[in-house]
Amino acid sequence: MGYSFQSRVRFSEAGEDGKLTLPGIMDYFQDCCTFQAESIGQTSKNLKKRNRVWVLSAWQVVVSRYPMQGETIITTTYPYQFRAFLGMRNFTMETEDGERLAWANSWWSFLNIQTGLPEKLLEEDMRGYVLEEKLDMDYAPRKINLPDRNAPSFQTEEPFAVQKHHLDVNHHVNNCQYVHIAQEYLPKGFSPSQVRVEYKKQGRLGDLFYPGIWTEDGKVIVSIDNEKQEPYAVMEFLDPEYGKV
Repeated sequence: MGYSFQSRVRFSEAGEDGKLTLPGIMDYFQDCCTFQAESIGQTSKNLKKRNRVWVLSAWQVVVSRYPMQGETIITTTYPYQFRAFLGMRNFTMETEDGERLAWANSWWSFLNIQTGLPEKLLEEDMRGYVLEEKLDMDYAPRKINLPDRNAPSFQTEEPFAVQKHHLDVNHHVNNCQYVHIAQEYLPKGFSPSQVRVEYKKQGRLGDLFYPGIWTEDGKVIVSIDNEKQEPYAVMEFLDPEYGKV
């Protein structure tokens, strides 16, 4: 059954086309798993008392249709596996009539706040969660292979510093902020039907981001790097319809 909540797409969540944005869909998914954790007592506050935190490691989000402003949506999440220090969970977003608008797979790492290192999951860390069957979807690999930086399709953009509005309650760049940033480099008319994100390291206030972009037919890869070309996050956007007449 998982955990679900119902909402309507707000004006503040819609893009210039009047539809919920891709980062908006991902925000709903993240909010959903936060609400589930709160409902079973696994809040971030309680985890911090034990010096523990869940950190998102990777996303695969597939979009069939972007919902319109004012449309009622039902967002659902459920974990399907815990292993060592990892947690895997699926998400869906549907209409009241059961039309599946978007779905996702995600990988999470359980870390020790003090050391920043993975921490093996104990029974108390998983208490309250009910594992469900994996969603029937075409699962992509967690890791994203970067193309050659000397390829003709590669270009760099001007570096910029992390600002306060990029940060979340954990004082590092919010997961969806990377997608917000990367979307600025998508070609006009490119509407992602899938995004994969692999998070490499945490960005903090004042860090300099160096964007690198590869553009191919129907695919754009964006790597947000430091000055040594070490990625903070890598994103792969797909739009098979882009460029078709």
